[in-house]
Amino acid sequence: MTKPDADAGAVTPSRLAGGGVGVRIVSALVLAPPVLAAVYFGSPYFEILAAVCLVLLGVEWGRLVGWRASWIVVGIPYIVLPMAAMVWLRGMEDWGMVNFIWLLGVVWATDTGAYAAGRLIGGPKLAPRISPKKTWAGLLGGMACAMAVGAGIDFWLERPSGSWMFWVSGGLAVIAQMGDLFESWVKRRFNVKDSGGMIPGHGGLLDRMDGLLAAGLALALLEFWALGGQ
Repeated sequence: MTKPDADAGAVTPSRLAGGGVGVRIVSALVLAPPVLAAVYFGSPYFEILAAVCLVLLGVEWGRLVGWRASWIVVGIPYIVLPMAAMVWLRGMEDWGMVNFIWLLGVVWATDTGAYAAGRLIGGPKLAPRISPKKTWAGLLGGMACAMAVGAGIDFWLERPSGSWMFWVSGGLAVIAQMGDLFESWVKRRFNVKDSGGMIPGHGGLLDRMDGLLAAGLALALLEFWALGGQ
């Protein structure tokens, strides 16, 4: 695997996949209907249907224009579906704000705890070929901080400590780290250092939101399942 180019941090997300203007325009026109349906109806059922349609279209588009350009097609549901899921979470009656504060707190705590534990403890690498700086100690530190956020939400809501929110917070921390690793894998696949140059010193917007996208979609699906699909 080639080492990411240190000077590639100024690429935009669309250039990350190497697609030209024509590819981006046609992809947007083809993919707009299922994605807009998922956002408008606000139901995970429509989101799952849209995701299936987008994956199938991505496969066919890859055959026509090349697999590198087809990643633009994949990138649309990768971003839009989690964002739609988080809009649905925030809009839940009674619990919308609590859900969103909890989600943000868990993701931020995971990132902070993973960084601190990784720096202070070090040890075996979590996925050295994808993200050489991440360690198992960092993952456990991120989980611990995320579970502390869950315990804090329990205290705020005056519920018994150690509720389901406490344990789910640890699971969301793992999913957030998986989202981070996935985005790192994509960047390495295309030999770039950052997903974009929008935030000086921090890389692209996806570099800041990769864990949030994964955890937000997971939490929305969990809440939807808990509500019995309503």
